Amino acid sequence: MKPLRLLALLFLLLAGASQAQAQFGIKAGVNNAVLDGQNINMDTDYKTTYHVGAFLRLPILGPLSIQPEVLYSLQGSQFKSTVANYDTKLHYLNIPVLAHVKVGPVYAEAGPQFGVLLGARENGTLRINAADGYGPVDRTADNNYKKNDFALAAGAGLELGSLIIGARYTAGLNNINDVADLNGANDPRLKNRVIQGFIGIKFGK
Repeated sequence: MKPLRLLALLFLLLAGASQAQAQFGIKAGVNNAVLDGQNINMDTDYKTTYHVGAFLRLPILGPLSIQPEVLYSLQGSQFKSTVANYDTKLHYLNIPVLAHVKVGPVYAEAGPQFGVLLGARENGTLRINAADGYGPVDRTADNNYKKNDFALAAGAGLELGSLIIGARYTAGLNNINDVADLNGANDPRLKNRVIQGFIGIKFGK
């Protein structure tokens, strides 16, 4: 878990540098996640998962702030075809760095997000062969997905005192599939899509 320790240290350094002007907070919420793309040859459905993390808000000018975050996010998708029905669970450490604009109790935010894949797993059923029919599958899938994910995030919400209520959409920009077809053509292209709803608590002035 070295990335978590490094990011925690970064947050502490930023908080010290910005002194009392910075606001620190924690947040948690629900993900509605899917893997979308091209040449998948299977149906992909949204899965309800979760995320949890912390943020640091650094004032820049007037209503504008920069808000880096550290989030653990469980993402993935449900895959369905005539021979398979299984879930893919992708465990990410996500680092969004957002421009945050607040006017009264209303805020909007947008910016890039960098993700590091901590682990992947597939579970469900697959067709073994014509004679044996379908069988359960529960396996590690770390080698099937690329380790890095780059996305754009945008959201909005309300701040009621120290309470934050918000929603966000993140769209992956790069193909995270790391499995190539034998002939090298028509490889599946998978991209993360996540709709988030969350609540948070902020501390500081």
